Amino acid sequence: MAEDLHLTNIPTMSVGEAVRVLAGAYGSLIHKGEGIKKMPSVMLWGPPGVGKSQGVREIAEQLESDTGKRVYVTDVRLLLFNPIDLRGIPTANEDKTLAVWLKPKIFDMDPSEDVINILFLDEISSAPQSVQAAAYQITLDRVVGEHRLPDNCIVIAAGNRVTDKSVAYKMPKALANRLLHIEIEVSISAWRTWAVFHGIHPMVTGYLEFKPDALISFHASSEELAYASPRSWEMVSNILNSVSSDIDQVFLLIAGLIGMGAAAEFRSWSKVYRELPEMEEIFAGQANHMPRSADALYALVSAMTAYAREHRDDMEQIRNSIIYASHLPPDFSVVLLKDYLSIEKDYRMKLMRIPEFVRWLQTKGSLLNGII
Repeated sequence: MAEDLHLTNIPTMSVGEAVRVLAGAYGSLIHKGEGIKKMPSVMLWGPPGVGKSQGVREIAEQLESDTGKRVYVTDVRLLLFNPIDLRGIPTANEDKTLAVWLKPKIFDMDPSEDVINILFLDEISSAPQSVQAAAYQITLDRVVGEHRLPDNCIVIAAGNRVTDKSVAYKMPKALANRLLHIEIEVSISAWRTWAVFHGIHPMVTGYLEFKPDALISFHASSEELAYASPRSWEMVSNILNSVSSDIDQVFLLIAGLIGMGAAAEFRSWSKVYRELPEMEEIFAGQANHMPRSADALYALVSAMTAYAREHRDDMEQIRNSIIYASHLPPDFSVVLLKDYLSIEKDYRMKLMRIPEFVRWLQTKGSLLNGII
């Protein structure tokens, strides 16, 4: 292992910020008719599990939405490659006088005008330096040997830092100087916005709103195999959504993802759901009970958000829930309405048709910090 590159002089962003900035830059080039090659290749740095790979997929989704083009992501795990894998397999030419190189699958991209390709070089810092060296031409010249990327191809790389104690090699400065560097940080507010939009289980979002420090427990010096991260919490959500929402029943599976200690704390906290009123009663306008403790209120907000997401088009039910929320402590009503705004793109346009939401904005909207 070698000493890590110095990362303190590069911008730090949440996954959501990186998606917004990069998708906006690529979209601007495309709308102006400028070549994508005008944008340098990008390198995303960050510890394991913070969402770098997810961010690249979200950039693709954003570009599809903004440009109307089809976007294809070619995900290349460089850790599994040898230098020859990038150049292709040598074979004889037709008259057997010269060697030619068969094109690798990663270069078999659609060059059409209505297509955008993203070549995602993941785990680049985990690749041996011989493979990183083979990435020189891809990141700057967009070629390897005789093979050239099409003009409609975006190149994004990602990797862990050497200081993360993952498999990582120091990036040669010649390669580093060819990239636009961004360090991905964990942001609980940005993660929650993403989580609501993607239907992360309400027990997970509620717990992490109550205890935001639990979102990531990664420490480079730790020898623990299972630890909390945005990625592992998403997997916990998948278990709760698809296997069983009974934490006792799936406790050992959850512990295998985030560790025994974190799983035990999560299970203990989840008991607050017993204090909550029925969601059907809240959204039917029939609930009078409201929990008092902070942990139960966080659980309530997440449960209401999940129910609202499932019934997003029933505006009468949404209206009833906003009336109920008007009696919540202000901080919790703000969290709830922020969550509602994240249910789907432009959902605020639907909410603005509800008089009770407009009145809430008039009295407490300033607490949303300009999100409207």
